[in-house]
Amino acid sequence: MTVTDPAPAGLPVGFKRHLRVETVSGEAVYLLSERGTTVLRGPQVEVLAPLLDGTRTLPAVIAEATAAVPAAEAGRVIAALARADLVGYRDPAADAAAEAYWELAGIGAPGVAAAVRSTPVHVVPLGRTDGAAAMAECVAAGLALAPSEEEAAFGLILCDDYLDPALAEVDARHRAAGRPWLLARPGGPEVWVGPVFGAAGGPCWSCLAHRLRGHRSSQAPVRHALGLPGPVPLPEASLPAVRTMGVQTTVLEALKWAAGMRYAGQGSVCRLDTRTLRTSHHPVTRRPQCAECGDPGLVGALARRPVVPVSRPKVSGAGGNHRAMTPAQVLGRYRHLVDPVTGVVSGLRPAPGTPEGLNHWVSGRNLAWRGTGPEGLRSCSGGKGVTPEEAEAGALCEAVERYCGTRQGDEAVVRGSFTELGEAAVHPQRVQLYAERQFRERERWNAHCAPMHAVPPRFDEGAEREWTPVWSLTARRHRLLPTSMLYFGPGRDGVDRAPWADSNGNAAGSSLEDALVQGFLELVERDAVALWWYNRLRRPAVDLDLFDEPWLARTRTAYGRAGRSLWVLDLTADFGIPVMAAVSRREEGPEERISFGFGAHFDPRLALRRAVTEMCQLLPPADTGSEEPLHRRPGVPAELRAWWCEATVRNQPYLLPDPAQTARGPAGYGYVPRADLRADVEAAESVIRAHDMELLVLDQTRPDVGLPVVKVIVPGLRHFWARFAPGRLFDVPVRMGWRERPVPYEELNPVPLFV
Repeated sequence: MTVTDPAPAGLPVGFKRHLRVETVSGEAVYLLSERGTTVLRGPQVEVLAPLLDGTRTLPAVIAEATAAVPAAEAGRVIAALARADLVGYRDPAADAAAEAYWELAGIGAPGVAAAVRSTPVHVVPLGRTDGAAAMAECVAAGLALAPSEEEAAFGLILCDDYLDPALAEVDARHRAAGRPWLLARPGGPEVWVGPVFGAAGGPCWSCLAHRLRGHRSSQAPVRHALGLPGPVPLPEASLPAVRTMGVQTTVLEALKWAAGMRYAGQGSVCRLDTRTLRTSHHPVTRRPQCAECGDPGLVGALARRPVVPVSRPKVSGAGGNHRAMTPAQVLGRYRHLVDPVTGVVSGLRPAPGTPEGLNHWVSGRNLAWRGTGPEGLRSCSGGKGVTPEEAEAGALCEAVERYCGTRQGDEAVVRGSFTELGEAAVHPQRVQLYAERQFRERERWNAHCAPMHAVPPRFDEGAEREWTPVWSLTARRHRLLPTSMLYFGPGRDGVDRAPWADSNGNAAGSSLEDALVQGFLELVERDAVALWWYNRLRRPAVDLDLFDEPWLARTRTAYGRAGRSLWVLDLTADFGIPVMAAVSRREEGPEERISFGFGAHFDPRLALRRAVTEMCQLLPPADTGSEEPLHRRPGVPAELRAWWCEATVRNQPYLLPDPAQTARGPAGYGYVPRADLRADVEAAESVIRAHDMELLVLDQTRPDVGLPVVKVIVPGLRHFWARFAPGRLFDVPVRMGWRERPVPYEELNPVPLFV
């Protein structure tokens, strides 16, 4: 507005409706509102303020002011007030309170009513929702109701559950018509409103539904058992006042959209807990690979490309690993993935019961956990570290790793049988490494074992199945492995087929290169652990006093305060890459509650750091108060109860260092630092080639996540779970001089490793 603007239809001019104007003569003009107080000083403003009460046109205001203020000066002051959005034209017939509201909302009040009238709304009630009540509220709010969906400019969809299958068709119709729509759940203890779908380049309902389903995975067995196409219906829990408030809140959001109000929260699910009146906003983002609004071929195309590591300098301060980013940088870049409604990760928090001075964070259900009954030690995704920040970043990365490694229906697949696919296919037994005896006795074994130790049926080489390409870094070509071995969860038909996937070699990183290195080191670690555990080998100690690390001193003190002793074994095997096992036991009481943690790294200091910090994740629950200890509760798996209650260093002597061997310090490993992660990848390739093996990599990074995730496979390397086929498990201890002859099958450790 300027003084030369013609007044629209002769409308008067005045201070904005949301402002209360009070003049203190000789001092200032005060403008008071919900936003605060604005102070205007000067004699000209004091003259003009009472004239800008909305009863005069602009020429009339200037004419009346000329007795004390020249017309040009009066026009300049009014123009300045207009530029500051303090004055404007008024419609005498408009609702003053409504105009004040729209002004505070940041949109010009004149024209709002016309915008609302020109945006007819169509209400679609689903389930138990009351469409008539919503339409009545729309009319009361001044919204025009469209006689049909085709004639609407905006859709208002009410539902009982945001995963109602009918919403897929609703979304498709609105997207095809280019019509925005608002989704809301007006009933229940939590009212949900939003987002508004339909923004250019924005998410669709399927993008939101994908994330919501991930947080309801615990309902899947019931849903499948009942044959439900959508979520399991829950009993209604609502009040008339709640439903009324929910409908009115929903209509308010529709009214704001029709009025032209746009703000970031319209792209979020707003949750109002009616029990506490707490609200929270959960942003909904577009999934680039969404089958409805994106390119569903993105994930498959990524798997079909060669994996080409590039130069990636290591940063300092990366915690227990060599990384391309620090833990703080990882959290800063990817914390948006954490959200209990719309996130990949439901939440991050310190693990309850962690002893003071140790760091263990958890991040929700571990999607790699195959059990459906009582949960084990690693049933939650978690992170460890010397600092809380390291542990938090680790928990985030592990949860993202599990998410990316879970089947979502868009993975690259090739159908065929092993015999049909020829030399490109890798026989799964080369990776699983079950003994023939285990297959023969699988029914008896599976009846009593923990889920992770279940033996699958023999692989049928002639059966058609899905295979996924993996890149061979050593052979520079694609190979094929059964998709079910590479991704957690059932296939596209809902059937969870063998051979089953596990998390061995899965890793997330701040770059593809450090994820690849971490996945490889995990394979090396678990192979060395299997050699030690199942052969029950006595291994030398790691001399902790020679590792002059402040974090180690603090950790040893923390374990001492918890009444625990701590020692570390060197498990380094024929690869020459440092592998260590940290072991701890209670010093007092009949139950030693032995715990352990493992770590591998090219740098022995980091191998030690990883082993000791991982042990914190695997500590048995503390006995607190009068509550029955968790390890004695009926829900705790038998193998954990037996280990914590019965295992001692006397009946499990391989847990103690071999006194006949010299303890190892950092200088004994011959480590030569490398500044670039690609050099570490090349070192891994070199080791694998030297052992006549193959290094396979599957890039599992999801476009909607961005954090690099890979699965690394080296056929022939051992898992630390109970897999007893001939090979390294029996041969390497003899080749290394640790045993005179291979251990007989019957003399393998009868306690399967349970982490």
